[in-house]
Amino acid sequence: MRKSTIFLSYVILNIILVCLMFTHAFQKQRATFPILKEKATQVKKFALTDLCLFTEARYTRHPTMADLNTPFQDFPMSIEHYPSGSLMLPPPQLKGEF
Repeated sequence: MRKSTIFLSYVILNIILVCLMFTHAFQKQRATFPILKEKATQVKKFALTDLCLFTEARYTRHPTMADLNTPFQDFPMSIEHYPSGSLMLPPPQLKGEF
């Protein structure tokens, strides 16, 4: 069997797998749409805000809304002032940088 035939088979197999992944994602999206719509209605009805995990520091209250440098606003090597800051994991985009 030629190497080009093996490569072409590999490419075709990957294209089929990508198509299957998109089909699966589309079906899952259609299946969960009513649930998400119901949750959005409840959030709008009850005027809910973002999840509040801790009440101490503003960067632990709403991790999705915090700046990346907020814990270090005093100076970069400052000690953590609040115990909740030691319970929260760093954002996933920062885990590989250190």
